[in-house]
Amino acid sequence: MRSGAYESVRTYRLIVGMWVRSTMAYRTSFVLTALGNLAATGLDFVTILLMFSHITVLGGFTLAQVAFLYGTTSTSFGIADLLLGSMDRLGRRIRDGTLDTLLLRPAPVLAQVAADRFALRRLGRITQGLAVLGWALAHAGIDWTPVRVLLVPLTVLCGAAIFCAVFVAGGAFQFWAGDASEVQNSVTYGGNTMLQYPPAIFARELVRGVTFVVPLAFVNWLPALRVLGEPDPLGLPGWVDFASPAVAALCCALAGLAWRAGLRSYRSTGS
Repeated sequence: MRSGAYESVRTYRLIVGMWVRSTMAYRTSFVLTALGNLAATGLDFVTILLMFSHITVLGGFTLAQVAFLYGTTSTSFGIADLLLGSMDRLGRRIRDGTLDTLLLRPAPVLAQVAADRFALRRLGRITQGLAVLGWALAHAGIDWTPVRVLLVPLTVLCGAAIFCAVFVAGGAFQFWAGDASEVQNSVTYGGNTMLQYPPAIFARELVRGVTFVVPLAFVNWLPALRVLGEPDPLGLPGWVDFASPAVAALCCALAGLAWRAGLRSYRSTGS
């Protein structure tokens, strides 16, 4: 008997494959939209470059160090957005009743919603984030140790897992809110933008909130402070910098529970 996890992955893979084949049927269109997506996301870093044309340090961070923050969070968010970015359409499905169609199919609903309209063009954000991260690693003057070398890919992967959990939790919230995709976007897209900048420029209460309430600080702030050798504005114990894997696992588990609870509470528009 196949496990639920296997069925979810299989369903997701089949639907994604369908959308990828559809996309690649028009290769020129795909290339143009991917390049447009790459250029649009690149404007965020252009803003940072313009800022540093007038200053040399922001919140105690140099341009290369801010680029490290930008590269890690953009890559992590890009991966999550590629895999689960379609979750923000769930509210619309709930409102117009088309979610009922997914419930009738013999396949996990979460996998169907996540893979719906899979957009390969979102690879542009990942590419741009990796390019900035590569430049930052070469110019940030990091004192490399085995631990810091390991923390870089671990930060990106755990950050992607945390963002994925936020996408799923935000989707689960839609079951009760009806359609509050903008609230979800304020945490996902807004969180990504916030994490591109040093924590010291934000109010201490906000930093505490994204550390202990919605743990976005574990996406890149805390491990990045360890890699860059910068002090923690909250003065947390040093071991917290290595807690991203545990936090990511906990976030995914809680998001899964929230999804199940939301799906059980769903009432069709015809109810």
